[in-house]
Amino acid sequence: MTQKIAIIGYPLKHTISPAFQQAALDHYGLDVEYEVWEADPIHLAAAIGELRYPQNIGANVTIPYKEEVLNFIDEVDELADDIGAVNTIVKEDNVLVGRNTDAPGFLRALQEDGKFDPHGSTGVIIGAGGAARAVCHALVSAGCSELTLVNRSRERAEELCEALRDSVATKGLGTRIAVAAWGAPEALAALSNSKLIVNCTSMGMKHGGQEKLSPLTSGQIPSEALVFDLVYSPAQTPLLKAASAAGARTLGGLPMLVYQGAAAFEMWTGKSAPLEVMFEAARDALA
Repeated sequence: MTQKIAIIGYPLKHTISPAFQQAALDHYGLDVEYEVWEADPIHLAAAIGELRYPQNIGANVTIPYKEEVLNFIDEVDELADDIGAVNTIVKEDNVLVGRNTDAPGFLRALQEDGKFDPHGSTGVIIGAGGAARAVCHALVSAGCSELTLVNRSRERAEELCEALRDSVATKGLGTRIAVAAWGAPEALAALSNSKLIVNCTSMGMKHGGQEKLSPLTSGQIPSEALVFDLVYSPAQTPLLKAASAAGARTLGGLPMLVYQGAAAFEMWTGKSAPLEVMFEAARDALA
């Protein structure tokens, strides 16, 4: 029986996960198909329920369901519980276990591809959804000294801020965390002093409703910063173009996407992820 792995989200026209995950599965000759399950909010619970069928072994979860999916699975591991978001589901003895590979995937991309050490650094995080939760958790755990959360909904940013402060206090870490309204003077001040700017929203994503928009202008980006856009399609997003115009270093979302996918692959299959194969397939899918 051919086994199945799915990616669940809405919309999913932009995703290239099937390309590089299938390439990895084929590399080992596994009888597994990686499928796209686009599920609108009304059908999310049903999509998660399908994972219980014998042929299905797991799934990736992407926007906008990384937090909501917690309502439909059986267990979460410690990391996903701390973050409050799940991007990978692994079926273990018919139990759906939520995991988070975004946080380690982000940190690996930041350090290896961005050549950035977050310890003692200052950062601005744009967005407050599931991806932002993972990014903030990774930066706090890595010893970032100060984070400012910027989001269109201040209330949601405040919720994330409170959760992060609780984590910092519980673990005895020293990260200072603040919230700033989008475009407010305190947000601009934080940007001007930041060494790292991370876009965790879908703004600028190909086929998205804000495809041609950037969350920041070149004038708001300091030349000393690294600008990391988690959007991977297109490779040069409007934000990355603005950052380049400002003289800042840039990093697109492809490395994080592949690293988090590689970690998920290893959870599903028990095999080492063939990173070169996955990166080649991912780049071909974007070409």
